[in-house]
Amino acid sequence: MNTEFFIAGRICFNKEKDRRLMPPAVRIALLGIALGLAVMILSVAIIVGFKKEVRNKVIGFGSHIQITNFDNNTSYETIPVVAGDSLLSALRSYPGIRHVEAFATKPGILKTETDFQGIILKGIDEHFDWTFFRNNLKEGEVFSVEPGKTSSGVILSRYLADLLRLKTGDTFLTYFVQDDVRARRFTLTGIYETGFGDYDKLFVLTDIKQIRRLNGWDENEVSGLELQVDDYDRVDEIAEDLFFRVGETPDAKGNTLFVRSIKELNPMIFNWLDVLDTNVALILVLMLAVSGFTMISGLLVVILERIQMIGILKALGQSNTSIRKVFLYISFFLIGKGMLWGNLTGITLCLIQSTFHLFSLDPSTYYLDSVPIDLSLSSLLLLNLGTLIASMLMMLGPSHLITHIEPCKSIRFE
Repeated sequence: MNTEFFIAGRICFNKEKDRRLMPPAVRIALLGIALGLAVMILSVAIIVGFKKEVRNKVIGFGSHIQITNFDNNTSYETIPVVAGDSLLSALRSYPGIRHVEAFATKPGILKTETDFQGIILKGIDEHFDWTFFRNNLKEGEVFSVEPGKTSSGVILSRYLADLLRLKTGDTFLTYFVQDDVRARRFTLTGIYETGFGDYDKLFVLTDIKQIRRLNGWDENEVSGLELQVDDYDRVDEIAEDLFFRVGETPDAKGNTLFVRSIKELNPMIFNWLDVLDTNVALILVLMLAVSGFTMISGLLVVILERIQMIGILKALGQSNTSIRKVFLYISFFLIGKGMLWGNLTGITLCLIQSTFHLFSLDPSTYYLDSVPIDLSLSSLLLLNLGTLIASMLMMLGPSHLITHIEPCKSIRFE
């Protein structure tokens, strides 16, 4: 058996009440480790969850990658591109792309008998992925889009429904200003609420054929194509590759295609989310520092309390390195105990929040109605491993104090 490990174990796990290794400073050190790790677990889980939830909302409205006309301006009144069969087939068979759908947008004014509101009508085709809007649907149901038949159904947000005092089943007029003013009557089939106010205030979903008729487009002309990828981490890579492949081949009418990722379409939102990583890194460093320094003080107290034992071990011929190992093992046991309580506290709080949503947020500011939690096993393991390694490295300094203890003086130490 490892002698140093055996001695450290007897000191740490002594069952005699009056000889247990639990002076107040050590308990404070354990508390510091536990609280530090719990805060780190919560910080990572909240930030990762927040980034994922906000990102998914943006992607739900605009997909991962969009292909549009290169000559489009920033307006939602777009120049169409031709979504031919060859282009669609090439995109659907492209490695990493799992879904392709067409869309068209057109600004309009939604009017009821008493109110009106500017909106963006977004037309979708029969291939549209309804997952995001079904998950956020609060009333009614989504409308169906069928080839050869134009649907008059729409879904809009809770914000617009409340503002215009609409409920499912109601009909209303929407006006479009072109060379002349055109009007279309729509039926509200469903109401969604994502909490993403910037988009909830704007988008009304309808059949893409409505927009084609308003603009006089052919049946294969669209504002653009939306692509969903298998792996979000490869969005930039796939978008860049498609930019050079698709951009070199004009559509059937000679239009140049322009490929952009969702990050390029919404740079402010994604730059803001990236800044959150800096906040997490700062929290982790601060918590590791606090935990480490409390553990340093705890180890110094343990060394001072065992100074006679150190002198006796040196008198018996034990080397400084061997004695330092004893106290590093003690540090390992204490850090492990603190980490155990930290994990229990952090994981429990995460489970409580993810289940009961006790802590709420203002959706108008944070785009979410409660604090999100996303804690993966890999991040939990990395946090624990990082905390253990950092804490043990910080213990090397105070353990060096042992080399300066002289046996003749320490044995008589009271």
